[in-house]
Amino acid sequence: MSTNRVLAYLAEHQQRHLEQLCDWLRIPSISSVAEHRDDVRRAAAFAADELRDLGLATEIIETGGHPLVYAESEQRPDRKTLLFYGHYDVQPVVPLDLWQQPPFEPLLRDGRIYARGASDDKGQVYCHLKAVEAYVRQNLPLPVNVKFIIEGEEECGGHGLERFTDANRKRLACDAVVISDTTLYNAETPAVCYSLKGLSYFEIRLRGPAADLHSGSFGGTVQNPGNAICEIVAQLKDGDGRCRVPGFYDDVLDLDAAERAAFAALNYTDDVLREETGAPGPFGERGYTTLERMWARPTCDVNGLSSGYGGEGAKTIIPATAVAKVSMRLVPKQRPAAIAAAFQRYVESICPPGVQCEVVNLHNADPVLIERDAPLMQAGLRALAAGFEAQPVFIREGGSIPIVGTFQRCLQVPVLLLGYGLSTDNIHSPNEKLEIRNFACGCRTSALLFKETAAPV
Repeated sequence: MSTNRVLAYLAEHQQRHLEQLCDWLRIPSISSVAEHRDDVRRAAAFAADELRDLGLATEIIETGGHPLVYAESEQRPDRKTLLFYGHYDVQPVVPLDLWQQPPFEPLLRDGRIYARGASDDKGQVYCHLKAVEAYVRQNLPLPVNVKFIIEGEEECGGHGLERFTDANRKRLACDAVVISDTTLYNAETPAVCYSLKGLSYFEIRLRGPAADLHSGSFGGTVQNPGNAICEIVAQLKDGDGRCRVPGFYDDVLDLDAAERAAFAALNYTDDVLREETGAPGPFGERGYTTLERMWARPTCDVNGLSSGYGGEGAKTIIPATAVAKVSMRLVPKQRPAAIAAAFQRYVESICPPGVQCEVVNLHNADPVLIERDAPLMQAGLRALAAGFEAQPVFIREGGSIPIVGTFQRCLQVPVLLLGYGLSTDNIHSPNEKLEIRNFACGCRTSALLFKETAAPV
């Protein structure tokens, strides 16, 4: 009966919850842009105020970068404990001209919330807060102890939470970590994610002449960094989409037959890929399906290139510098440090003469693999099935959530990746959105998860 009261409360107050979420979304908490530093702190304060209002012991913790928000309910020893993680910072919003409305003026239209942070990750985090609220406002005891750790540096590669977790293992002790920063499988099918890719991210910096040169006067006399960066990039992958870095595939954990069959049963077709991406068709490592490449094969991709003049009209120069940003998404058993060292050696070995080459490792993250038959995973499946009124599936994710590996290493507990967004939510892109139905079902699922986690195994 208590669960029915909680679900009824969430349904009755859904519109108010959406309006409150919009208040949070209006705060431009772009963590990677210095001019938004105060906005990031305002977003942290918003979350802290909400948690305090629910009766949780709450504090804002300084990290040297953007602050953490930590909160916990009464910790009763006879109850299991769930630690909820999320982030309140968001990605930059350029190009602004592609947004249908200002990115921090939330728009509710056609059953969706449009705003930066709607899906990644404020909207998903907010589902957990509203689930707690439903119990508190109905004067019902939470079936589990809850803790929240919400950070402001996920989108800028900060290490404040990693250091805090390593130094506060007892404080963060729990039976499981719950993270909602992934997606459903599709609009009709909820999902539990059991694997994330790791990451090794590089910037390749080339310098040639001391300044841009006239291409007529000096063309053919010195190495052109723009040409040189193209030579390097062209040698990162072969025609079959395989990375050429020596040893790149040595430690890759291959899919087993059951996983390949499960992937095939999801029927992810090339038409679905075209619809989701707008690309003319698939491309990638030969011998694997699109879904296998997306979820379970390592990748190497250029994320950005810059050199010389890119404005309107002509400017005939030999540029002084060139830069390429390259990310490698890694799968279970690959070690980011080893991949990073191999990548640096390889790029330095193929760099053309006549330029200075600097290969800078900006960020690494471990890949994640979680046991699908763990009790928490089964509790998540049951909560999703009831919350979304649809049978969930297991999926992998091509993206990375670096803190998951830290939680596994420091806390030694399972991590439940319970996503309420969609792959088509335009996260990191213009017109980011969250389906209102998914927000409502996410609130229900979070509330039901308390009950399912507390149930005897």
